[in-house]
Amino acid sequence: MRAAAAIVSLAAGVALIVTTSACDKGESESSKAQYGDCQVTGHYGQFHLSPRTPGVLTVKTTLPAPGWWNGKTPATVKSGYEYCMAANIAYRSGLNRVKVENAPFPVVVSGKTKNFDLALAQITITPERSKVAEFSPPYLDSTLGVLIRDDEKINGNNIRDVRIGVAEGTTGEAFVKNRLKPTKPVTAFPNDPDMVTALEKGRIDAVVHDTTILLAYPQKRAGRVRLVGQYRTDQGYGALYPLGTPNKKELDRVIKQLIDDGTLAKLSVVYLGAAFGQDPDKIPYFKVVS
Repeated sequence: MRAAAAIVSLAAGVALIVTTSACDKGESESSKAQYGDCQVTGHYGQFHLSPRTPGVLTVKTTLPAPGWWNGKTPATVKSGYEYCMAANIAYRSGLNRVKVENAPFPVVVSGKTKNFDLALAQITITPERSKVAEFSPPYLDSTLGVLIRDDEKINGNNIRDVRIGVAEGTTGEAFVKNRLKPTKPVTAFPNDPDMVTALEKGRIDAVVHDTTILLAYPQKRAGRVRLVGQYRTDQGYGALYPLGTPNKKELDRVIKQLIDDGTLAKLSVVYLGAAFGQDPDKIPYFKVVS
């Protein structure tokens, strides 16, 4: 589901979601729940997981990720699209707490760590990653945006001749190196803020990264950076599970329910809508020039 489409869906009436009260499954059960500032919906304990820690949903992510995970450390995250998505998964699975664990993105998608229930970190589903981990159904479409300094004139025709920055271990890094094949060295950054700061300071000329992530920066840094284009990838974000987890079928069911009943559309409006500042579908699409 594209975030822009989610906004349209809500306007069309998705807001009919009803918050579950404590009496749905008993005051003693739901009163223990701790989900930060998230509004949870649906029926408490409808699904049945076997979590790593009893009563707790352990979620890996990569911080910082404003809009997705609002907080600089695991202990301070209380809201955001993916955090509240996790909260709703926990609630509907009868788990009273979400435990957030921070890890570098390449580690999250490597399949080398097993001690978690799922990872939510704007992870694009790819065949390579599917060899080392399990994935949920896609919950948001992904494209790759191009962010430049406000005074630059970079487009789909000349981007191969500038210095490009990418996020380490992402599909954006692979796309730039394997598809765009720029004539100048590509710089990989461990986190998004450092990458955008390098762009502002002129150490790189353009950033190629997930459009849904880059959309926040022109608002935050008005007059300094702008989003000038995007590339289609025909890919989507998915929740990542440890390979061989017994919870895949049940997690897939609850995530599909969150998509179908409009919960994720509502979260998109609340937490991503303000960050977009513009309709992503109106951003020009670039073609790879050989």
